[in-house]
Amino acid sequence: MLAAPIIAAAMLVQPAEVILAQPARAPIAALPATPTSPPPDLSAQNKPVQDEINPALDEAVNRGLEALVKMQNDDGSFGTGRFQRNVAVTSLACLALMADGHVPGRGKYGKNVARGLEYVLSCVTETGLIAGDSGSGPMYGHGFAALFLGEIYGMTRGGGETAQADRVHEAVVKAVRLIERTQNEEGGWRYNPVPYDADVSVTICQVMALRSARNAGLEVSKTVIDRAVAYIRACQNPDGGFRYMRDGGISAWPRSAAGVASLYYAGIYDDQAVRDGLKYLRAISAPENPMRAEAHYWYGMYYTAQTMYLAGGQDWATWWPQGRAEMLQRQRESGEWTDPGVGSAYGTAMALIVLQMPKRYLPIFQK
Repeated sequence: MLAAPIIAAAMLVQPAEVILAQPARAPIAALPATPTSPPPDLSAQNKPVQDEINPALDEAVNRGLEALVKMQNDDGSFGTGRFQRNVAVTSLACLALMADGHVPGRGKYGKNVARGLEYVLSCVTETGLIAGDSGSGPMYGHGFAALFLGEIYGMTRGGGETAQADRVHEAVVKAVRLIERTQNEEGGWRYNPVPYDADVSVTICQVMALRSARNAGLEVSKTVIDRAVAYIRACQNPDGGFRYMRDGGISAWPRSAAGVASLYYAGIYDDQAVRDGLKYLRAISAPENPMRAEAHYWYGMYYTAQTMYLAGGQDWATWWPQGRAEMLQRQRESGEWTDPGVGSAYGTAMALIVLQMPKRYLPIFQK
């Protein structure tokens, strides 16, 4: 990755503002122009790979979950050092726990998710921006936090009690409206909640948040999604990969995976841009490929796994056993995974989200 693309070191919540009084579900907006779907039996969701979840994975995940909850701070947040009390790390850590079925009021780690939820809710500002104590370029953190809140709302309608449901609903609606009104004229988003410029990396965070909210029954502007799709398409190179920004640049593995995932989450499952993107990822994202950059490793694995999972069929059947084996090899004796820039809470959360994708608990990973 070049310059400041993704969530690495200095960029996790940075990588290189309408409130509804009642929690009634808003009408569901249509997704963009003629979404296309593959035959149901081609989706990894509908056709699991043989031995998709094996004993080695179960053991690694259990150790990873135990390690992750030990990293939670007293205030419910996750993250250390420059990423202490970071809303993106906290949201990803909670999503990792939710991927095993733990939600507020349910599961061994339900209380940990509830504490993380309280922290993220405490970071919701009057404008709708979700920002914690650390990190510049807050739209990264906002995107991941809005995704987390959308998944919480979708899985529990906000929680087991009405007061929490009201708070989550209000926060998600405010977060979505902020995303909608900060989209720039090209159709994307960048580090700050102002509609000036855009890059693929920040844009995918917002697209996933919008998809999660829509899945949960909240209204999302079709125009916003359509414009985001147009921006993502404009960032694709002739080789099928994606450049960081619209004006030019080389393709790279992590942002290319993010680009294809963006199209999937916008409801586009089979067109030339998707096919070209998948072809690029098949060539470049395999663990044994020496040309695959190590920089932004967990970001790349996070979006490659989603892309291959949603593609299903042979793509998922080929990529998953290799990706799973590589991630299991990277686990430390302590049960954690680390990232040299952002830290162990981030690395462990990302690894657990990917490794638990076959459990199919999180609504965002469902078509």
